[in-house]
This record gives sequence, C-alpha cells and structure tokens, in this order.
Amino acid sequence: MKLIASFFFVGYLRPGPGTWGSLAALPAAWLLHAIGGVWLLIIAGVVLFAAGYVATKKLTEGATDHDPSWIVVDEVVGQWIALLTVSYGATAMGIDVLRLWPGILSAFVFFRLFDIWKPWLVGRADRSGGAMGVMLDDVIAGVFATIVTAVLAAIAHGFLM
Repeated sequence: MKLIASFFFVGYLRPGPGTWGSLAALPAAWLLHAIGGVWLLIIAGVVLFAAGYVATKKLTEGATDHDPSWIVVDEVVGQWIALLTVSYGATAMGIDVLRLWPGILSAFVFFRLFDIWKPWLVGRADRSGGAMGVMLDDVIAGVFATIVTAVLAAIAHGFLM
C-alpha cells in the first residue's frame, strides 16, 4: 500500500514531496503515452485513482492526519490529468509528445499552482476530508490545469485570436 500511496517511495523525498510526486508523474506519463497514446494515459489514470483511493483509505484509517505529505499518488493522478491536453494534441497531430514541451511545462506549473493555491472546487474537495477528498482535490486541480493548458495552446496556435 505504501508503494502505491508514495508512488514508489517518491513521497518520501524532501522538501516538497507533492512537487516531487508531480515531477515523477512526467516520465511515467511520457512512457504511457509512448506505449499507448492518450487512451492508455486515461486508463492508467483511472486505475491509479482507484488504487490510490484504496491505499490512502487504508493507510489513513484512524489517523489524525487524513492527508500525510508522503502520500503523493494523488499528485501523480492530477498531473496525468493536467497532461491530457498535451497527450491528445500529440496524438491528434501524430508527433512526438516531447515536441509539445511548452504544454508539458504549462500543465506542470498550472497543476502545482492549483494544487497549492486550492481555489474554489479544489479547496472544497480538499476540505471534504477522507481518502476521496485527498484524491479529488488533485483531480480537480488537474482538470483546471488541462483547461488552462488547452486555452494557452489555442492562443499560441491562433485558434482564439
């Protein structure tokens, strides 16, 4: 369970285990995209969300801290969601996903921003507590980040000009 919750013990890195978790999500997402494109990234995200929920629930049962900093599986799932726009764009264009590095950077920066700042629905999910709250605040932060990344891509490519 700790292997899943800490995403292969990345959650024990200091300082900023959440940022380390998000960074670890990047090469994992690249590998998933390289093997199976955007659909494998989506499927892996759903599977990891379910496994992360179960692991978090089991590991925090009866604990006073419902969201210990070493649990970073939620950051990995959220970061993968943030990267969906980039993965989809690379798949649709038939290019190497690394060519879309500005989108990868945007997805990372905006995911971390929303995860730390916790605006609106992100904060509401975080305050709900429990394992579902731990996982959902990062899912919502990932959705916000992928929307911002899509809008920035549309502006950069002249679709919203």
